Amino acid sequence: MLTLHRVRGVGPSEDVALGHAAVVDGTRFAAIGPYEDLLAAYGERARVRDWGDGILTPGRFEPDAVALLESAYWPDPREADTLGTEPLTGPALAALDMTDTRWGASARRGVQRLLATGTTALAGPFTHPAVRTAVARSAIKVVTGPPAQLRLAPGARANFAIFAEGETCLATSIEGRLVFRRR
Repeated sequence: MLTLHRVRGVGPSEDVALGHAAVVDGTRFAAIGPYEDLLAAYGERARVRDWGDGILTPGRFEPDAVALLESAYWPDPREADTLGTEPLTGPALAALDMTDTRWGASARRGVQRLLATGTTALAGPFTHPAVRTAVARSAIKVVTGPPAQLRLAPGARANFAIFAEGETCLATSIEGRLVFRRR
């Protein structure tokens, strides 16, 4: 399925092409260019997603993913009254009964928070089996070092984020699939 992402601009924060948009075909970018040109070329066949004043950028890489997911507990919202809403580490983490099930659920919540910041790649590897499974099921890419240049170009994998002013992430896409959407 073709999707035309209408945004205010496309590109890394230091080099945004204003008035540009992106067409995604399956898992890859089909075209990037001026919105009006892409609408004329793909408009009849593509679903149009209008992100308003958003900027489509390469996804974020999280170098501290192992620490965030294997050395911290992301509380369930139902535990907010007793544990709060922020990740627990150190003595607070040691005081919890951390079963494999609890580690997996924590990792899923942590991954969701990372996706909500536009993250599309994590540094690994993950050693805890429940965390590794949760990350694998999320489809987020795990790399052992900084990923090669994340590209916004025809033929490149459609791993991107859309940010509003103030750095609020509106959406995160991994291989053309929206894995996080704020609105």
